[in-house]
Amino acid sequence: MNDQNQPGDSAEHEYDHGALGDAEYAQFMELAAEEGFDVEDVEGAIEEAGHGPLPVLAVVGRPNVGKSTLVNRIIGRREAVVEDKPGVTRDRVTYEAEWAGRRFKVVDTGGWEQDVLGIDASVAAQAEYAIDAADAVVFVVDAKVGATDTDEAVVRLLRKAGKPVVLCANKVDGPSGEADASYLWNLGLGEPHPVSALHGRGTGDMLDAVLEALPEAPEQSFGTALGGPRRVALIGRPNVGKSSLLNKVAGEERVVVNELAGTTRDPVDELIELGGKTWKFVDTAGIRKRVHLQQGADYYASLRTAAAVEKAEVAVILIDAAENISVQDQRIVTMAVEAGRAIVVALNKWDTLDEERRYYLEREIETELGQVAWAPRVNVSARTGRHMEKLVPAIETALAGWETRVPTGRLNAFLGELVSAHPHPVRGGKQPRILFGTQAGTKPPRFVLFASGFIEAGYRRFIERRLREEFGFEGTPIHISVRVREKRGGKKK
Repeated sequence: MNDQNQPGDSAEHEYDHGALGDAEYAQFMELAAEEGFDVEDVEGAIEEAGHGPLPVLAVVGRPNVGKSTLVNRIIGRREAVVEDKPGVTRDRVTYEAEWAGRRFKVVDTGGWEQDVLGIDASVAAQAEYAIDAADAVVFVVDAKVGATDTDEAVVRLLRKAGKPVVLCANKVDGPSGEADASYLWNLGLGEPHPVSALHGRGTGDMLDAVLEALPEAPEQSFGTALGGPRRVALIGRPNVGKSSLLNKVAGEERVVVNELAGTTRDPVDELIELGGKTWKFVDTAGIRKRVHLQQGADYYASLRTAAAVEKAEVAVILIDAAENISVQDQRIVTMAVEAGRAIVVALNKWDTLDEERRYYLEREIETELGQVAWAPRVNVSARTGRHMEKLVPAIETALAGWETRVPTGRLNAFLGELVSAHPHPVRGGKQPRILFGTQAGTKPPRFVLFASGFIEAGYRRFIERRLREEFGFEGTPIHISVRVREKRGGKKK
């Protein structure tokens, strides 16, 4: 399977151009050739920066079968924490990977600290959320142990979901283990792929099967119906008032908060009339901690939040203003930013704050939420309904920024003035320059800049700040990638 456009395939042709029309694309390629850039490199940069949402691969299975080790093998680096016990928590659950020129997201569902009385229920619940958000699934089974009752529970979920499944028989370290893997045909999920995630054995063949299972581009969960309800994820750490806020904006008790983490599933999507419009709220309320499951509950909440964000267009991040902004709040903010969603920050329980707390809260927002200083902020009370009327304008502002596109001509005029007035610092006797650029995509805005040399991270942040000052982009993350011109044989090509 390859991801190259076919002749006459207008959808793929448009995709390769990113957000550029045919005429704008042709002019841009002429400019790139004049500056000495390789045409294929420029086309690849635009395609990469202009991609829509990537297909999502969920890695599921019971604890301690090697899911995190396999995820590290797939993404090609050690990011998912691996420890020889269940219950290891992680800041992130979604990673980006590439195989044979195809890019996709990987969702790691490992790390649940099991309740020995309810192991089947909790594993199945965790797998259910991951499967729901995925385009395809890798189901990992320990080939040495064989299929257990817990594995059978996950198999039933996979059949019910109807998603493509690649069966990974892990811990097959040599030819002698392949006989153990063959027994997994009995699961009825097709061919078991014998793999050693630890040593890399067989992972290439398994990933080839993954590419066959994944769609070229995932089905859009938003924007498919013109004028349809926009999708809003209401996210935040446990106990910040998500259920109360959703019930308040709905005008009725829509969500029942479940006191037990990870054993039942609340309704996720709620159609709500707000500000004269219908919105589809993707709810993440109902997560609570049990003392003996704190690590697992935190991880479960992260997994569910990630799934909700993937389904949404805009994330309303609810923060308890009466408490200090926590590390968990910051992790959720980072998750929404990395997912590329429009963002609104809602500070709940504002009616309970005295002047001293408000003063210190402003300082905390400056230091702890600096990465989303561009996001609209509303001070609300889910209990009293205070300032609920400000929520819709903030969401609409964020969505407008998320969909904004700057024409290439206007962008390059801006870049030319910026580089002239504020050139990149000289490093090692050289001064790299931004030569030209284009906005290759929206939702969120994605820019690709072409330069004569390496552009430092600080200068990239400066460019982003000036882009926001010039063009707005309120409420949306901005992705900027830079391609450096390569000189071959001492001259431009």
